[in-house]
Amino acid sequence: MAAQMAVNSAASLWGPFKELWDTVINAIWGRQPEAVHLLDLILKKHKPDFISLFKNPPKSSEQKEKVRKASTDGISVQGHQGTRLLPEQLLSEAFILSDLFNIGELAALELLLAGEHQQPHFPGLTRGLVAVLLYWDGKRCIANSLRSLIQSRRGKTFTLELSAELVSITTRFTDDLMNQGLTRKILTLVSEISVTAEFEKLQKARGLGNEKHRKEISDLIKESRQSLAECLFSWTCQSPLSKDDTLSLIGYLENVTAEADGSLDGVNLALVMALLYCLDVSFLEQGTEDREDLIQALPLLTEKSYVAAIHNRLLDPRPWKLPGLQAVVRLAWALALRALSQLPQGSALVEFTEGDEALADAAITHNAFLFLTEAMLGSEGFGQEEFYTRRIHSLLTDFLALMPMKVKQLRNRAEEDARLVHMSMQMGSEPPAALRRDLEQLMILIGAFYGKDPFNLELALEYWCPSESVHHSSTITGSYLGVTHQRPPHKQVVLSKFVRQMGDLLPSTLYIPYLSMLKGLANGPQCAHYCFSLLKVNGAPHVENIQASGGSPVSWEHFFHSLMLYHESLRRDMPSVDISQYRHPSLRGITQREQDGLVSFLQLTTTIIKWSENARLALCEHPQWTPVVVMLGLLQCSIPPVLKSELLESLSAFGKSPEIASSLWQSLEYTQILQTVRAPGQRQAAGIEVELNEIESRCEEYPLTRSFCHLISTLVESSFPTNLGAGLRPPGFEPYLQFLRDAVFLPFPTRAYRRAEEKWEVAEAVLDVFHKLLKDYEPQPSDFVEEMVELQGELVVANKSPGYSVMFHLLNDSPMFTLCLSLLEEGVKQLDTYAPFPGKKHLERAVQLCLSLLDLTLQKETLFMDLLRESQSSVIVTPLEQLLQGVSAQSKKADHVVNIARYLYHGNSNPEVAFESANILRCIARYPNIQARLVGDFTHDQSVSEKLMAGFVECLDNEDAEELGHEGDDSDPEKRLARIRHETRVHILNLLITSLELKHPNLALYLLGYEVKKPVSTTNLQDPGVLGCPRSCLHAILSLLEKGAHSRSGPVLMREAPQLAELCYQVIYQLCACSDTSGPTMRYLRTSQDFLFSQLQHLPFNIQGHEISALNQMSWLMKTAAIELRLTSLNRQRSHTQRLLHLLLDDQPHGAYTGEGETGAEDETRSVSGFLHFDTVSKVRRKILSVLDSIDFSQDVPDLPQLDFFDRAQIEQVISNCEHSTEHGQTVCNIKLFHRVLVAEVNALQGMAAIGQRPLLLEEVNSILQHVVERNRMRQSLSAKRHTLQSWRNLVETVLTACPQDLIPTEDRQLIIRDLLLDLHDKVLSEDAAADLMPVVAGAVFTLTAHLSQSVRTEQQQGVRTEGITTSGFASITNSALHLILRKLLDFILCTGGGFQRLRAHLYGALLYYLQVAQKPDEPETLETADKSMWERLTAPEDAFTKLQRENLAIIESYGTALMEVVCRDACDGHEIGRMLALAVLDRIVSIDKQCHWLLYMSNSGYLRVLVESLRQEDLALQSLLSPQPPLLKALYIYESKMALLMRVAKNPQGAAELLRCGLIVQLVECEVYDMRPETDSHGRVFGQRDPSGFIPNPLDRYRQILLPALRLCQVILTSSTAQHQQAAAQVLQFLIVHSDTIHSILRCQEVTAGSLQELSLLTGIISKAALPGVVVDLGQDVNSGSLIEYEGHISRFQRQCLSLLSRFAGSERMRQIKLAEQTATQGDSADQRELMEVSIQQICANVMEYCQSLLLQSSLESQFSVCLFSPTMAEPASQDGPRADVQMTGVPHSRVPGMGLIIYLLKQTATDFFRFYESHRQSVSKMQGVEHLPPDEVKELCQSLVSLSSGVDKISSSQRYILAKRRLVKIINNRAKLLSLCSYIIETCLFVLWRHLEYYMLHCTPADTQDSLLSARPSFRSRRPEDSFGVFPATDVRSSGLSRVSQQDLDQLQNDMACSFGESLQKKLLDVEGLYCQVRSRYTFIQALVRRIRGLLRNSKS
Repeated sequence: MAAQMAVNSAASLWGPFKELWDTVINAIWGRQPEAVHLLDLILKKHKPDFISLFKNPPKSSEQKEKVRKASTDGISVQGHQGTRLLPEQLLSEAFILSDLFNIGELAALELLLAGEHQQPHFPGLTRGLVAVLLYWDGKRCIANSLRSLIQSRRGKTFTLELSAELVSITTRFTDDLMNQGLTRKILTLVSEISVTAEFEKLQKARGLGNEKHRKEISDLIKESRQSLAECLFSWTCQSPLSKDDTLSLIGYLENVTAEADGSLDGVNLALVMALLYCLDVSFLEQGTEDREDLIQALPLLTEKSYVAAIHNRLLDPRPWKLPGLQAVVRLAWALALRALSQLPQGSALVEFTEGDEALADAAITHNAFLFLTEAMLGSEGFGQEEFYTRRIHSLLTDFLALMPMKVKQLRNRAEEDARLVHMSMQMGSEPPAALRRDLEQLMILIGAFYGKDPFNLELALEYWCPSESVHHSSTITGSYLGVTHQRPPHKQVVLSKFVRQMGDLLPSTLYIPYLSMLKGLANGPQCAHYCFSLLKVNGAPHVENIQASGGSPVSWEHFFHSLMLYHESLRRDMPSVDISQYRHPSLRGITQREQDGLVSFLQLTTTIIKWSENARLALCEHPQWTPVVVMLGLLQCSIPPVLKSELLESLSAFGKSPEIASSLWQSLEYTQILQTVRAPGQRQAAGIEVELNEIESRCEEYPLTRSFCHLISTLVESSFPTNLGAGLRPPGFEPYLQFLRDAVFLPFPTRAYRRAEEKWEVAEAVLDVFHKLLKDYEPQPSDFVEEMVELQGELVVANKSPGYSVMFHLLNDSPMFTLCLSLLEEGVKQLDTYAPFPGKKHLERAVQLCLSLLDLTLQKETLFMDLLRESQSSVIVTPLEQLLQGVSAQSKKADHVVNIARYLYHGNSNPEVAFESANILRCIARYPNIQARLVGDFTHDQSVSEKLMAGFVECLDNEDAEELGHEGDDSDPEKRLARIRHETRVHILNLLITSLELKHPNLALYLLGYEVKKPVSTTNLQDPGVLGCPRSCLHAILSLLEKGAHSRSGPVLMREAPQLAELCYQVIYQLCACSDTSGPTMRYLRTSQDFLFSQLQHLPFNIQGHEISALNQMSWLMKTAAIELRLTSLNRQRSHTQRLLHLLLDDQPHGAYTGEGETGAEDETRSVSGFLHFDTVSKVRRKILSVLDSIDFSQDVPDLPQLDFFDRAQIEQVISNCEHSTEHGQTVCNIKLFHRVLVAEVNALQGMAAIGQRPLLLEEVNSILQHVVERNRMRQSLSAKRHTLQSWRNLVETVLTACPQDLIPTEDRQLIIRDLLLDLHDKVLSEDAAADLMPVVAGAVFTLTAHLSQSVRTEQQQGVRTEGITTSGFASITNSALHLILRKLLDFILCTGGGFQRLRAHLYGALLYYLQVAQKPDEPETLETADKSMWERLTAPEDAFTKLQRENLAIIESYGTALMEVVCRDACDGHEIGRMLALAVLDRIVSIDKQCHWLLYMSNSGYLRVLVESLRQEDLALQSLLSPQPPLLKALYIYESKMALLMRVAKNPQGAAELLRCGLIVQLVECEVYDMRPETDSHGRVFGQRDPSGFIPNPLDRYRQILLPALRLCQVILTSSTAQHQQAAAQVLQFLIVHSDTIHSILRCQEVTAGSLQELSLLTGIISKAALPGVVVDLGQDVNSGSLIEYEGHISRFQRQCLSLLSRFAGSERMRQIKLAEQTATQGDSADQRELMEVSIQQICANVMEYCQSLLLQSSLESQFSVCLFSPTMAEPASQDGPRADVQMTGVPHSRVPGMGLIIYLLKQTATDFFRFYESHRQSVSKMQGVEHLPPDEVKELCQSLVSLSSGVDKISSSQRYILAKRRLVKIINNRAKLLSLCSYIIETCLFVLWRHLEYYMLHCTPADTQDSLLSARPSFRSRRPEDSFGVFPATDVRSSGLSRVSQQDLDQLQNDMACSFGESLQKKLLDVEGLYCQVRSRYTFIQALVRRIRGLLRNSKS
């Protein structure tokens, strides 16, 4: 029981019924196949509700008690756990509601709870009032559902063409209901429920709210009753009721009463029609295939008792409450009996069928025709149902066809009566009172019935026989020539006979009714034609026609003859145009009856010519009748305004043809109906103005004015005269416009009106003219120039075009503008009352026209203002959007825009007005300055603000809106309104999109529910109703998108209104993308809505026929998803990120994680296991891939059709001229403008030939237009595809870049990237892929390859599966997959062909990343590799990297020269980035290309030479880089890339030879940039400003970036050129000499920075190899002796400077330099710099020592002839230089030769360094092996140097930290290994130099103690000269240096010092170095041997 007593929060009296109604709509009207099954289920569930129709759950004491205790004990709510306590107030309301509707207490409580929940949808109402609405809405839903179910049955009248399954379900279901007494229930309910009674009950219980609430309740009650009645109507349309049910229906109708105006209300009308369909047998005539079945089902034919019962009941003499209704039913029954009697089955019913005559008589006697006209046709609901019309049509036609004698009888009686009337008129007595008017009423009925044709059925055609339309012979003899025509049906013949015969010898009393019948029957294009022919034939003088010579009175001849006579008699009586005539309109020579006859005939004429253009032209051109002339003549005469009004209406109908309209304008002007020319001396105005002011105003009726407006409106539309009135006045339309504006429009509110609605009719008529004028107006430059025209000899100002005039008045605060605004204000006040008032429709139309005028003005004002400005005219206008900010005269507030916006609140009842309002607001929203004011105006008054918000929301929520194609026809009014509602929604969304781009505060933020008074980011979005949050546009947009989002088929909106869905997604994206709104929006979407997940589930969207829209929807959604992923990743909301990632990336069918609370860990293991066991699980396509699949890369480009008349090139030119950019940045052709140009071109053609060709020309114009439309569509399609692809790329990149790495396991990550890459390539490489999409794809390929490379390298670093690498492939991704990717990438590069260089840049980048995968990572130099023997190393298996590299190269080679050509060409020419990347690709490939194929190709095809020669060409660009202003660095980057490639080439001996052949060094020699070294000041600062961003390096750094690559290149060439080594060295020496100034300045430079040290280390390296005496000897053959001497000089300078470097970096200076180095490095940032500087210093020393060694070896192989570089003193360090360090700084003394102490010092120092480095190296290696066990602080410190931000380390995961620490340790280890090798080398060379010098000094040197010994020493020096190289230091020359003064004492001193310095400890150290290092390196050094020799020398000499 407790379960039953749980409360349904959706209210059992509303929620389930709403759901039922939705299901019925989907199944029956939406024709959704999947809804049929649902419908079956839901009908079974709701069957009890249908059986007990509208019955409420009863009250019970138990429920009452339960509800009473809900405030203390709580009550359980369905779907919620536990109980809920409810407030007392709510419970007391529930009891009130329970009493009010007499429903169970729980049901009342549910309604209130649902009311509370739905309250946000009904702003301004309390929950109780909403509950009342819901109660009646539930009733309405069930009634509507029942009606739809009954309408879906198959039957005799109509079919909905539904599936057989659905029809059988509904038929079975409704049959059950009918058997259980549905008819009686419906009739009881209809009689019990009444709006007034319900309102009284509600009034007592205070259940009525504001006007809108009352209107909504009354509408719901009315709709419920109407639907119930229509249930019976629909049933009887399809299948007959049973006998009892029919009798019940008759019983109900007996008591029906009419409304106050005598008409039936909609409910009773429906029930009357139901009965008429019960008595209908006319459908049997149609002879359809199921006729037999229908006869069997018809009780009229099968059940005698049925007929008997109804017959007796209808013969019952008791009168009904409405005798007319009884008469109609009897007439219908009589006709049914007559029809039955003519059927074979009818013979059994003879006893009844014979009574048909009597019944018909009774019916006619009781005025059946009059009742049909007044009560049924007069009913509001009659015109809204097509089958009412069809039934009455069959009733009328059956009467005329089945009872011809009755009709004849009526005619005879009418003629008799006419005679009586005639006689009494002759006698002068009163006509008899009791005359019957049955025939007259029948005619009026026929006229009234066919005169309205809302469904365009043209049923009246049955009254016209086609034979009448045949061309008559010139002499008509009454015989027709239509013999060959198929014979028309009998009924049609009878009816047409009736029409003709009634007109013969027509009694005067029937003249007017007969005309009105014809007017009805002429309603429709074909009918009008037949009627015209009839009147034409009647007028022809028949032989047998004895009537007056004028022929029949119902003929054109008679009518126009009468008009002419009337006109002439009036003309005779009019001696002068005197004003008095207007005052006393007398009926000259015409009675009232004749006047009525004229009016009727005029109305008939108007109807015929309105419909038939042939009739129009035929009448107008008739030479005798000249109707237009006569009518205009009559208008000048003094006749009653009513007649004038009808004449004007007829003229309007004539004016529909442009050819008549133009002459009509001239006639109108000529006759001065509106006086446009004043006669001199005329005091008063004349013409229509007087009629308006004097006569119509006095009568308070304005038919003439309205007709005049209508005439002008028609004429303006048909043809527009520019020279109207020329010659008599300034030509133009101005006087007419002035009259309409000043005499009609401006005074209209103040005039008096007898009929209240006429006020609005006048306003509507005149505004319609203004609207047409403005709509057709295009501002032209000529409008703004004063043009003069000559008028009777003088010049006057010409009139402007009327559109200009209207526009001008609307762009000023003119009376017309003010009146428009006050009209809008009054309109919105009237609509806010929700009460019906006279003229409501006309008021709404007038308001719509006013809004439309403002809208058109806003659209055209920009061009108008621009032209006005250009014309420099003195006219002043104000933009409309500013005028609308003005203050209203009535309310004294600036509320014009608010008034316009308030119309949105009436969007349900007046969609057109809301549409115009939304359009205006959208136009105004473009102006940022107005937005802020509008927000103020909108939010100023709380109640108005709520209403406005509700208006916008209501328009967006509207369920009747429907998106139809552009070609959606407007013929169906419902569809038209649905389209307008949809357009309104589009305008509102565009308004939001436009506003969101503007600054805060703006309208969009207010409408979407954000804070406008506080900062936007503080907004806290809530569900509607929570914390008093109103329902905003955001809620409306989300609910639009949510609808259906949780079903299998996805959001309903994206299929039903794709364009709207696209805009909705765009608004949401804009909110998420804008920094202010992003936070609140994302939070709300994530928490309250789970929006993104539910929407992304349905990707990709496929909407047939709306592909472009679907693409745009997807792209906005994916962009939003990318933002969400980025934000959740940043905020570490892992579960959210993970859920979205699974959705996008999983390839298992996902059932497991649609719930909310899954845990991350389980998910991860699930996905991993999924990948490991993928054979067992069925795979699905990853969502991210299926989205890519949905983008079709092919695009059909429409071809211009074959042109016969136009020139193709010119057409293309015109198309491009008409192109403009849309709001979305697409270039499309403006179709309207293009059409105008083409039509103007066609119209410009002259001559007969052109006229003949015109149709063909227009056809060609059409085909061209069609082509342009297709072209536009193609562009939009491409743009959408590009947009979607871009968004897809954003999403993919976000997933790979921004999301935490560990959420996607490495293995999955690589597989996902593989799939993405392969799919992308497959799509882009297909034959028909559009080139426009390639750039986006290339960008995506680049990113994906980068991520793949990074992922694979990370995996290798983490050491995952290192053992298995060789077997399964490379990392998790297999080699074959990598190869496939490479092939596709190379195919893509090749398929881009010659163009697309920028695109290829991306692909080169991708290729570089790909090739990086196979690059071996840096391995630590652990100094242990030497354990393996050489053989082991050679035979070791190939590792994975080498294998992959080899295979990659094989694939690249397989593409042959095609690929080489493309890459080389890009490297040499084109866009800078492309060139850099192409150079890098070449560099990479050349480095792995061991066979040198690429190198050969480059050199053979000349590309290498081009690259080399381009160095010289780029010299100027590089020079410009060194200017102080930070320039563009493009040239530098290209230079660096080029040098890198050349260096790579030079590393190969072949390459080096090739480069020398191309003259590389020569090019470098010629470059002047190397001489432009920027100056530095004394502190080493560079002159020139620094770039504040720090991105652009200072000039010196830029210079180094240019110089260092050149030096490196020289060094590489020197090293690798073996065969041409001497040639290379000579060229490099030339390079050094040509740029010697720079070289010397570098060598002299005292700065200690990483850069300067690098320069020195490279320079000394080159000098040590090139600046040798031997090189000069080689040059000797080519150059003269002068140059040789110069070269020697240069070399000796280089030698001096190099040796002086030694004293700087090896001597006493050394420590100081190293300290300086450390200081500069700490000022800089990184340990890297310090390490770099250490290496540089060691390198410099090594290079200088190598140089010394080379010099010694080159001078002589034996020490006694060797050059001496060092003096034999040991006192170099500390002692001499210490105190004068300052002097030392300014200039190193070159003259003094350094002593050998320097070398000893260097040796000691280096040995010490060696052990320091060795220890550091050993520690680093052990750290590296146990990196996981290091303390966290140390790991952090290691990472610090690799992460740019200090806080960055904290954000990195621990596994990442270990990878970084490892990377850092590898760097340190390799740095130490490099230092160790340098130290070892320095030690070795030092020992060698030391040994050579000692050997010379100890063994061969002769001391120079005496003069003799000096002379004797000379020969020894000179004797060495010949074989000595030239380039010895001048210091070695005895005459010029301290060396010549070597005394014995010096030598002794040397020996002693040496012995001390080179002691045991040093020797042991040196031998340890060899033991520790050199043997491990498998390279045997000479340290031991040299130490032994030196020791021996010292020992020998001592002895």
